[in-house]
Amino acid sequence: MKDLTIALENRPGALAEMGGTLGRAGVSIEGGGAFVVNGHGVGHFLFKDGAAARRALEAAGIRVLEVRDVLAQRLDQTEPGQLGKISRRMDEAGVNIEVLYSDHDHQLILVVDDMVRGREVSEAWTREQALRVREREQVANG
Repeated sequence: MKDLTIALENRPGALAEMGGTLGRAGVSIEGGGAFVVNGHGVGHFLFKDGAAARRALEAAGIRVLEVRDVLAQRLDQTEPGQLGKISRRMDEAGVNIEVLYSDHDHQLILVVDDMVRGREVSEAWTREQALRVREREQVANG
């Protein structure tokens, strides 16, 4: 999966043009969002095929500012504070979370400044989450 940072004009129809361009190219958006910051539109969108998304957008004159790898993490929705906990883990590892959003499968998507360390934290988190689930199932089953 790839996160594309996309420059969007701050005007009605800019997002529709982006979405239409991708649709005509057969490229699906897997998650993301668009924002206006200091009067400028910027989008962060998730794609299975980042290269195809970039080609389609740039062919239509839509600027792609960056293409980056992401970390995808499933949070335990039954336990409050998950975002704070995983963010603290990233902080303790010296990893800065630069972009955060959810995908269409309810996973947390993280774009970080250090993928090696970030991946280590994410993989450890996943192992710990799986262990917690097994422990809850054991308690529930007696």
